[in-house]
Amino acid sequence: MANRDARIRTVEEHVRCENEHDLAGLLQSFGTDARYDDEPWDEHHEGPDGVRGYYETLLQAVPDLHIDVRRRHVTDETIVLEVIITGTHLGPWRGLPGTGRRLEFPLCGIYTFDADDRLNGEKIYYDRATVLRQIGMFHEPFSGVGSVVTPLTHPVTMARAIGRSLFRRNGHTPA
Repeated sequence: MANRDARIRTVEEHVRCENEHDLAGLLQSFGTDARYDDEPWDEHHEGPDGVRGYYETLLQAVPDLHIDVRRRHVTDETIVLEVIITGTHLGPWRGLPGTGRRLEFPLCGIYTFDADDRLNGEKIYYDRATVLRQIGMFHEPFSGVGSVVTPLTHPVTMARAIGRSLFRRNGHTPA
């Protein structure tokens, strides 16, 4: 049976190293088959070098990154953390320059383990639109800025939506 206490200690040490920006310690929490999956971006990093690259980029983009664990769910196979991520977007991230904007968003992390109770993988889920809105790269369509930006950045989609709306008003059913 899995050693739950050892796995809980591994995840706690992992989060501590993330909060201290201790890249070496953070990477030591992973086993040899390390994997990091950032699901909202469909981004997958395999092996120690791939995981290292992910964290190097993240910690440069948000140098004051902090993880506040709100809930922990433990099973024999996995540990799930519900956390709040905070920080300031100061460096390049996903092709975007640092904006100086504050981030604060919920994230769910799922941790799996190898036979030595080290991390085999970390898989994260969060609302990508919330992050992009907070750094100023996304505007809700119904907001003042969004009502201008959305038609400009998505003219074909908007034209189709308006066309469908007009077509329905005239009693036609779209094909």
